[in-house]
Amino acid sequence: MPLEPVTRRSLPDAVYEQLLGGIVGGEYEPGEALPSERRLAEALGVSRPAVREALKRLAQGGLVAIRQGDATTVRDYLDSGGLDLLAGMLVLSDGSLDLTVARSIVEVRGLVGPHIARLAARRATPAQVEAIRAVVGEMAATDPDDTASLQRLALTFWDRLVQASDNLAFRLMFNSLRGTYEQLLEVTEVLVADEVTDVDAHRAIADAVAAGDSADAEAAASVALDRTTRAAIALIDHLRAASSSVGAGGGDDLAVGRD
Repeated sequence: MPLEPVTRRSLPDAVYEQLLGGIVGGEYEPGEALPSERRLAEALGVSRPAVREALKRLAQGGLVAIRQGDATTVRDYLDSGGLDLLAGMLVLSDGSLDLTVARSIVEVRGLVGPHIARLAARRATPAQVEAIRAVVGEMAATDPDDTASLQRLALTFWDRLVQASDNLAFRLMFNSLRGTYEQLLEVTEVLVADEVTDVDAHRAIADAVAAGDSADAEAAASVALDRTTRAAIALIDHLRAASSSVGAGGGDDLAVGRD
């Protein structure tokens, strides 16, 4: 893996991102020893404490195993990693999207959302119901052409549903997926336009939650998410097929605009 000198951002974060890219990209194989702290620091142009902090973060994420007095070895992230890796895996070093990761996120969103709504209908407090309905009111008052604002309101809507579900696993999962999704707001604006401008669909979820009707809440959430899920997966599969047809010059990714 050709390491690049770090010149911007938090040094440990930048070191972490480079090593993460090498591990999930297959440049470091499971069981392989990473270069020593000294060699990594020299290659990256940073201090050894910055490298040490990045390695600790990789270890906490299940990506490497650090043994005192021994080499730091790479672990198989598919066996030991968690959802927090998604944000780092979604956007590649060249600014493109990994389409396999993107499809996985879209599929999980479509499958988990209805279950969150079901639990919210069972467990929401009156205050939580009021908070959910308040977001629907804000969505209704927003210009339908302002899809950027509506996307953020929709995120808030789901955030409040997750809170009302009172499920820690869903809470942590949502946090990870939200952080990843927020990287894609500009890219997904067209895909989610129909969903986020459909205030009635969000109101139907809120009404079912308020009524304590878990079946209706689950069904309404499925309806709200289904169009975006199907459209996104169709687009991703099309791009994957197009990328494969390009041959060796193509990749399993989609360019993301960055300043």
